[in-house]
Amino acid sequence: MNEVVNPWQTLNSAVKYENNWLAVRHEEVITPAGSPGIYGVVSFKNKATGVVPIDADGNTYLVGQYRYPLNEYSWEIPEGGSPLGTDPLDSAKRELKEETGLEAAKWTQLSRIHTSNSATDEEGFIYLAEELTEGEHEPEETEDLKVWKLPLAQAVDMVMNSQITDAISVSGLLMVARLRGV
Repeated sequence: MNEVVNPWQTLNSAVKYENNWLAVRHEEVITPAGSPGIYGVVSFKNKATGVVPIDADGNTYLVGQYRYPLNEYSWEIPEGGSPLGTDPLDSAKRELKEETGLEAAKWTQLSRIHTSNSATDEEGFIYLAEELTEGEHEPEETEDLKVWKLPLAQAVDMVMNSQITDAISVSGLLMVARLRGV
């Protein structure tokens, strides 16, 4: 594919809100059509990491928790943040252990994704974790998690029925299903 030149021109950019996890920028722009406009961008201070753990019997593990921004309960693959400048794989290993108690001897990077590229610059990495050993999970104080071991095919059915809606989880589970012929 040919490289494309950025048709947007940024005239002004100002951070309007910032905390430990993200910053919200208000930008005045010239649009690709040449007219003035505005754009809001959410910049994350972590990279997103997600892990699809698969055991020897073809089961996966989901983590359930109430998601405050959505005001609803969500089943997801184990996931979390990787501070900028750190290796996302190290963070994925940490998140898998914290959220499920699992450790994996074999790791494969499945994908690099952008979670919602119309409003955020968030970059995510999805991994397949295999050759699992079980241990105690160690959730963070802000997490009230439930861990569910289920067949990969059942998790894929949950994606297809919109019972799993988290973008990283949907991407990761469908990628592993395709790789495994599920």
